[in-house]
Amino acid sequence: MPSVASSRASLWSAVALVATLSVGGAANAHAVGSVSSATAAAPPSARAWRFVTRPDLTPPVITSTITARGSLPLEPTEGRDVFLGPKDTDTGVTMQGELIVDSQGDPVWINSSTVGTFNFREQTYQGEPVLTYWDGSSTSYGHGDVVILDDTYTPIATVTTGGDLGPHQADMHESAITPQGTMLLTSYPEVRADLSSIGGPKDGWVLEGVAQEVDIATGAVLFEWRSLDHVPVSDTYQPLTAGEGTQAKPFDYFHINSVQDDGPDQVLVSARHTHAIYEIARQTGAVTWQLGGRRSSFTFGPGATFAWQHDARRQADGTITMFDNEAAPTSSRGLRLSLDLATMTATVAAQYLPPTARDAATQGDVQVLPDGNVFVGWGQEPFYSEYTGGGWLLADETFTAGTSYRVFRAPWTGRPTTPPDVALTRSGAGTTVYASWNGATQVASWRVLTGSDAASARPVATVLRTGFETAIPVPHPGAYLQVQALDGSGAVLSSVVPG
Repeated sequence: MPSVASSRASLWSAVALVATLSVGGAANAHAVGSVSSATAAAPPSARAWRFVTRPDLTPPVITSTITARGSLPLEPTEGRDVFLGPKDTDTGVTMQGELIVDSQGDPVWINSSTVGTFNFREQTYQGEPVLTYWDGSSTSYGHGDVVILDDTYTPIATVTTGGDLGPHQADMHESAITPQGTMLLTSYPEVRADLSSIGGPKDGWVLEGVAQEVDIATGAVLFEWRSLDHVPVSDTYQPLTAGEGTQAKPFDYFHINSVQDDGPDQVLVSARHTHAIYEIARQTGAVTWQLGGRRSSFTFGPGATFAWQHDARRQADGTITMFDNEAAPTSSRGLRLSLDLATMTATVAAQYLPPTARDAATQGDVQVLPDGNVFVGWGQEPFYSEYTGGGWLLADETFTAGTSYRVFRAPWTGRPTTPPDVALTRSGAGTTVYASWNGATQVASWRVLTGSDAASARPVATVLRTGFETAIPVPHPGAYLQVQALDGSGAVLSSVVPG
């Protein structure tokens, strides 16, 4: 039987070779974001966009390192937007906050934030599409709440922890909405624990891993699970460093980072620092089985072991997907495991490898799309990729700076209540009108009307929307000017008269 290292390395080599032969490797990198030559937006080689209408918004430019569309058996789903939470605290070149881009990498909605954004995504609440993101203070864990926005980008609810934890103790790692109108949350309370089994103080302090299910409408806590009741501190792989294990510096032995409703009677929990995924009985909190870690219920086939993982999810076919952060011996990866509960064995169903090795030590996610393709966010590394279900790489994009805790792909229709933004620049050749509408997804074209006054104004230019901001040449504008946003049928969605 081949070793885990050799099996994983050979699979890695095969995927890398296919990507290189199909598209010529990363040397064929090209921009995805479409930039009108008449706009003042950033060129594709730049790290941040610049807009005449919204100089306050500087999201990262998305570029493609690998695009194999048409070269492999399936093509990635078009018409799906991408949801990121870019954080660029090191350089400050690009803004951080919530960001939606379209399938070409052009910004759709940009929401600047003074703190790093986590878990920004589209979900469904009460039968309607919503946006959710975590808001709070964070280091490697956080204290805060989850904000829910409707399709007009208006806050409609704030979800937080309850019970003994108290409010505003929601950690950033999980915020999944269930079909029952509840939200699954994680929390990291500081509690006393015996650390003598790992060389620490007997009367020490740890960060416990807690999962809660909270009713969004009422705030009632419907389910709670605490790691110390079921997983001993000695199961950790995280080293205890000097000074840790005190009240001033509690030891993060568990590091819960995903919670999933796994049917009516079970909950699936992932813990990074124990290298394990736990199936938990809702009624008792008992661990039904453990995948990975020091006390795994399963044995592993070639290449199936994982470590420091994020985002464990049960899929409809019974497989488990996760982001396997461990880079040795080749690269971090998206991973899909088949579980045989009769023999208690776990084998690789598919793996999702980057075009070149990536050491994504933290964060990351794996999303199975409705068409069967798989979307991977690379966490600490500023990339997201799309694959066929079997692992063929279809596209690999980078946002050049910073990180995004998770990245998601989903359809989105935004209807902002704010008006479009318009700016004018004048030169000897005439006037250029710049138009944008942050968050509006139904704009197909822009129309400019001008005249001596509103009564005499007539259309003088209609142009297709070209990305977030569109430039519209108007050679001889009158004293009055109006800009209209039009949908695909030509109906006016909104209009604005520049001040």
